[in-house]
Amino acid sequence: MTSRERVLAAFAHREPDRVPAWCGASPEFWEKAKKSLRLDDEGVRNRLGDDFRRVYAEYRGPDLNLSNECTWKSPFGVERTGIGYGQPTSHPLKNAKTIDQVLDYPWPDPSWMDVSNIRIEAAKHHDSYAILGGDWSPFWHDAIDLVGHEALYYLMYDTSDVARAIFEKITDYYFQVSSNIFEAAGDMIDIFFIGNDLGGQTGPLLGIDLFEKFILPSLKRLIDLGHRYGLKVMLHCCGGFRPLIPSMIQAGLDALHALQPYCGGMEPAGLKRDFGERIVLNGAIDSQSVLIEGNPDYVRQETMRTLNILSPGGGYIAGASHDYILEETPLENVLAMFDTIQEYRRN
Repeated sequence: MTSRERVLAAFAHREPDRVPAWCGASPEFWEKAKKSLRLDDEGVRNRLGDDFRRVYAEYRGPDLNLSNECTWKSPFGVERTGIGYGQPTSHPLKNAKTIDQVLDYPWPDPSWMDVSNIRIEAAKHHDSYAILGGDWSPFWHDAIDLVGHEALYYLMYDTSDVARAIFEKITDYYFQVSSNIFEAAGDMIDIFFIGNDLGGQTGPLLGIDLFEKFILPSLKRLIDLGHRYGLKVMLHCCGGFRPLIPSMIQAGLDALHALQPYCGGMEPAGLKRDFGERIVLNGAIDSQSVLIEGNPDYVRQETMRTLNILSPGGGYIAGASHDYILEETPLENVLAMFDTIQEYRRN
């Protein structure tokens, strides 16, 4: 099987020739891997057996004009500072009390994202690998940045129409960016990959009532958009969010990534038993106590254990429980995980 065939078999809940492998890594880890292995980007992906390739639109909008000490700015004008994407320095819609205040906010123009090169990039790998595309669309995180985390909860309870308007305007932007991507190259893309972290260490960050009232409508708009173009839709979602999974499945979501097994409710055996026939499960090989703190023998053992639980019947993609393999993760442990995935054959 090609990588693409292997992944599509997993999405069809059939057992492919081997379990598909997924690799997501931080830029720092990636540079370390390239240097240690003396390989380029594609060489590292081939060494690890990654069955996916990803294409991106490129920002071509107005100059972001970062303030002093800020390291990143969202499409919605929220500046951040700190490690990685950092933390927001302000919440410009924190005091919004009316829909007019929401509508008057300077929302970004989807045309700022240039999609002209996506078809060319996707065509390089389309016949061989499963292609991920579409905008990341973190509408939950953007709402938190615009309003503030605690203030957003109050807004959802106290002024629900304003909260709904904020989610709708954020999603309008991502919906149109991804529409532009799919118009340009939807026939070259296999999976619409989006991300919103809705879980904490012990459980969801919001109850099922708030999830279904405020989050699910945006999620379903994006799911329906992907399906309109014949794509599978996969959601990255960190933490423990098991109570939300039935609603996600009902909305038509095809796959969940990256499944942290030691968060509340996310035990792999329970996820496979209760949801494995209805949604693809991606990840679940623990990034912290196994990949970072373990040794290659322990990594191989835990990878085998996870594969034995999740691979029967198909519908599983193997990879780390966090999409951003961190720089401090020993390369030999990552190689042990991917080598075990490559070699694994269920008896």
